[in-house]
Amino acid sequence: MAFMLFSIEDAVDSKYIVTKSLRQQAKMGTLIHVMDASETSDGVTVKYRVTKTKQDFTIKFETIKQFCSWCMPSTFLAKYYDKLSHRDIISYIKAENRSFVSFYLPIILVSLLVVWLVALFIVKDMAGVMIGVILGAVLSVLVIGGVFLISHLSKNAMIERLYKKVS
Repeated sequence: MAFMLFSIEDAVDSKYIVTKSLRQQAKMGTLIHVMDASETSDGVTVKYRVTKTKQDFTIKFETIKQFCSWCMPSTFLAKYYDKLSHRDIISYIKAENRSFVSFYLPIILVSLLVVWLVALFIVKDMAGVMIGVILGAVLSVLVIGGVFLISHLSKNAMIERLYKKVS
């Protein structure tokens, strides 16, 4: 999930879910409430409260972009935080943060490697090189579409499961 703030003041008095743990402060999946934020010459200073423990912390980021990569807004998680387990929140964060390079690309590359090995080495011997290349191309398109479809369906199933849990 990609979101960006144009000004750190927009984050004040909002609830965010931490996506990257900080040592001795907030763990991944923790709901925080941003109480104050300011931009200084050397970066961005954010004062926040961990909602569950009511502890106040201050953290400094070099840019607003780093703040946005540390936490994300989620009205759904903020509203139903008490009804969800930590495992549910972590799976939601991981599903929302899937990117093409970190999630889809490795799966697609491995799948395409297997498809082309099968198409060129096994089918080539049985039916010929041209049939192997055509079969490899068709299967490549199907594999890429299948990876995106399965990922989309699994993400929707996970979100649907969370909605059923809170309703």
